[in-house]
Amino acid sequence: MRDRYDLVVTNARLRSEPEPGWSIGIKDGSIQGIDKGLLSGHLEIDAEGNLVTESFVDPHLHLCKVYTITMLGDAALRAYTGGSMGAAMTAIELASAVKDHYEEDWIYHNARRALLEGLGHGVTHAQAFADTDTRARLEGVRALLRVRDELKDVMAVQVVAFPQDGVVRDAGASDYVREALELGADVVGGIPWIEFTDADAAAHIDAMLDLAAEFQRPAAMLVDDAGDPGLRTTEMLASAALERELIDRVVACHARAMNLYPEPYFRRLVGLVTRARMTFVTDPHTGALCTRALDLLNAGIPVALGQDDIADAYYPYGRHNPLEVAFIASHVLGASSFDDMETLYDMVTRQAARVLRISNHGVEVGYPANLVVLDGGSVWEALTRHGAPRYVISRGRIVAESKSITQLHGIGDE
Repeated sequence: MRDRYDLVVTNARLRSEPEPGWSIGIKDGSIQGIDKGLLSGHLEIDAEGNLVTESFVDPHLHLCKVYTITMLGDAALRAYTGGSMGAAMTAIELASAVKDHYEEDWIYHNARRALLEGLGHGVTHAQAFADTDTRARLEGVRALLRVRDELKDVMAVQVVAFPQDGVVRDAGASDYVREALELGADVVGGIPWIEFTDADAAAHIDAMLDLAAEFQRPAAMLVDDAGDPGLRTTEMLASAALERELIDRVVACHARAMNLYPEPYFRRLVGLVTRARMTFVTDPHTGALCTRALDLLNAGIPVALGQDDIADAYYPYGRHNPLEVAFIASHVLGASSFDDMETLYDMVTRQAARVLRISNHGVEVGYPANLVVLDGGSVWEALTRHGAPRYVISRGRIVAESKSITQLHGIGDE
């Protein structure tokens, strides 16, 4: 019967299959058929031999700050992206000035714009950070909760209550984080390395993980995000998670100083974070250093790529496009073999879903129908072009379609 499926994607190429010609049948929001041949449905789209995969997941975006670079200029940007990242703390202090202008309404509109741009690029899941402290108050949290709820039918957004200026340094920030959780924030944030002493960093971690345990929320913290090999907050975070039995509940973001660690210490750290089943997010395009992502992956530790910033005090570019992020990461990480490309693609799809504890994210019968029809028949072609997918399917329905046509004039046929 023609109405067996609500939607069918025909003539698709799958990552697991070398030949095109596959059909994917979708009904009631989930994948209910995958067949080498023609399936029929109420609505059909032709993938034209292009690759069809699960949609993209962005596990790290400072959503309350998007499109604010013109409010501050580039002083913080120059400090943060300096060769050794030695001035990273100064950059954060400079960037905090934008919070003097925080108002829920303009943050909401910027955040909505960024999420919809991401949806057009195939992002159906995101973890969004909102500064939550005595300077930002709850303006960003309220704005992100508002847009999260508005877009819930097409995109799943996890809002992180993030004490950007510290917890010990910024007395009262913990109270705002608590209030954000009471309002409905999904994740407890943290940035322990910003504190002035190791003792204060440990107190920061303890305070935030105590809230995570109390509210039964996961935690996502920015750790060791500067060019200082003496930073040890990744280790502190893993140890504290183990003490509280918060296994597989903590995400470590950035961890750039790991690139400078002595090898024996790095190997011990791998063992510790493996015990805590901690996961990582790296954003190699937004800083001069990046964590040892490929080494962590080779050790069996999940690592994802995130957008991090869009036109703010830390990064002047960004289209909320995970393919673009993976393309840049290929250069920064020196990962350009075909196998590397597959790994990078996983870092914005399956690995990213694993980091956010999203189950059943893939092209499998019974899984939710969150899919992209790419512009290209392979991961290599998709990364090379890093454009918007031809189609984005969320919860079983088409939510975005992109067409790119360039017509040359006055050029004769060869």
